[in-house]
Amino acid sequence: MRVKKNGNIEEITALWMEDKNVVFIDQRLLPHKLEMFVAKSTSEVAYAISDMVVRGAPAIGAAAACGLAQAAMLGQDLEAAAKELGATRPTAYDLFYALDWTKERLQGGMDPLEAARKYIEITVERCFQIGLNGSPLIKDGAKVLTHCNAGALATVDYGTALAPMRIARDQGKSLFVWVDETRPRLQGANLTAWELFQEDIPHSVIADNAAGHFMRLGEVDLCIVGTDRVAANGDFANKIGTYEKAVLAKENEIPFYVAAPVSTVDFSLTSGDDIPIEERSQDEVSMVMGIRVMPEGSNARNPAFDVTPARYVTGFITEKGVFRPDQLGKLEVID
Repeated sequence: MRVKKNGNIEEITALWMEDKNVVFIDQRLLPHKLEMFVAKSTSEVAYAISDMVVRGAPAIGAAAACGLAQAAMLGQDLEAAAKELGATRPTAYDLFYALDWTKERLQGGMDPLEAARKYIEITVERCFQIGLNGSPLIKDGAKVLTHCNAGALATVDYGTALAPMRIARDQGKSLFVWVDETRPRLQGANLTAWELFQEDIPHSVIADNAAGHFMRLGEVDLCIVGTDRVAANGDFANKIGTYEKAVLAKENEIPFYVAAPVSTVDFSLTSGDDIPIEERSQDEVSMVMGIRVMPEGSNARNPAFDVTPARYVTGFITEKGVFRPDQLGKLEVID
């Protein structure tokens, strides 16, 4: 991804390996600071995932691959390391896919550093292909709405939902992006807006509950979001608030697309009812910028994701092409 730094433009990824260490952009500090978090052990990688130093399903998967490779280089037990990493974020299917993929290659004799870098390479290439396959959906002058962050920060590079926007821009199309703020952690306002600013893509951040207003006014041409897990029938889980955006889009006859690599599809689940939904601390809702915004004694609920039924999805943008929900069964995960 492009990063403006000291008057220059640099290319950087969301995470990478340096010898036996895993290096992350610390997403908790954006957009105010661009600093790195260096994980020197599997436990520190697990902490980076659970505390959202890194987030977004493909990036979580890449982090897990690096963490397991790191464990192998440090002589740790792979099964114990995989169990610790797998306990961090239950909804993101790429986490478990990456652990299985990496463990299989390590047990087959692949060099750990090579395995981690190969997984990252595959993840980035899939996102690039998602961008190529999704860019034709964005017409010149289109206004696109997205929810949460599904850009390079969430996927190592390019993004899922943001990849078609980046490619469309590179193809010379003009576009404008509506960025849902995405309460309670403000991934849209803090991360997506930061990425779009770095890329010089015009955008505006809006309150989550303003999306329907702009849809009704005809200010949204299509929606593109990412996802953390897709069931075999096309139901999918994404950041809380996605479901209502999909319902509003259908009511206003606006195409609603989900961008994700095929590795995010969990073919073992028949429907979204089977997707585990992570519930995080109520402090994320009750506190804003370190200030409590609720009365003492009031409690909060904080589901991190919701499930959107397949009937609201126009299509899934994958590295293999764009598919209707009823076509997902034809896909097989690429190793």
